[in-house]
Parts: sequence; structure tokens; C-alpha cells
Amino acid sequence: VGSVLSSYGWYLLLAVVAVYLLAQKVSRSLAARLSGRPGAAEAAEEPDVVVRRQEALAAARLRMQEELNAQAERYKEKQRQLEEERRRQKIAMWESMQEGKSYKGNLKLSQQEVESGASASTVPKSKPNKKPLRGGGYNPLSGEGGGTCSWRPGRRGPSAGG
Repeated sequence: VGSVLSSYGWYLLLAVVAVYLLAQKVSRSLAARLSGRPGAAEAAEEPDVVVRRQEALAAARLRMQEELNAQAERYKEKQRQLEEERRRQKIAMWESMQEGKSYKGNLKLSQQEVESGASASTVPKSKPNKKPLRGGGYNPLSGEGGGTCSWRPGRRGPSAGG
């Protein structure tokens, strides 16, 4: 026994300390779990709370679904109106073509009427005159008109190092 303790004494001591610390940690976690469990009085009230919570959740889902349905109806109505407007424009374009008039000019006039009707309800925004960032002759692919940055292809042939 003396030779085993002299050879493996430190290993045995470390193993005993590790087992002790592990036992302490397990006992603390078990105590925390047992103290966290609800008592008998709380368990009696819990089904009512759960039922109320589920009813509130169902009501919220129903409200959200109704809002979504209303939005879908508004979108469908808007799409119907746009489709009707496109149909009217096509009919007007076809009639003007049958009369021998230019349908593009007629289309522009009808668009101006639509815009004037829309602008009557909204206030037009004025855009400030902005100068362009670069001159009109700037073309990044040509290499002209730019600054000092220009790309040139490398020399052909093998590299000169070595």
C-alpha cells in the first residue's frame, strides 16, 4: 500500500478533490431545481392562466389576420383600378390609330391629364437645379478627361526578375 501511495499519491489526491467538487456542484443544481418547482396552490391557478393566455393569443392572431385580409383587399382593388386604366389607355390608343392619328401624342396627352388630376390633390415638389458632378465629355472607359489615374497594360513577355 505504501508503494502505491508513494507512486500515485498526488493523482489520488487530485481525483478525490475533483469528485468532491463535482458532488458539491450536483447538489447545488438539484437544490435549485427543487426550489423552482411550483407549489400546490400555484398549480391550481395555472390552468386558468394558461387558458387566458391562449385566448389572448388567439384573439391577437385573429386581429392580425383581419388586418392582413383588409390589406389584401385594398391591394386587389388598386390592381383592378390600374388594370382598368391600362385597358382604357389601350382602347384610346386603338381608336386613335383607327382614326389615323398618332397614338403616341394622344398617349402623352392622356398621361398629362392623369398627372394634372393627380397634382391637383398633391402639392408638386420643386427640385433645385443641380449641376452635374462631371463634365459631359467624361468617359471612364476611354481614359480621356479623367485625372491622373489611368490603367495601362503591363509589358508582354517574361518578367525581368531573376
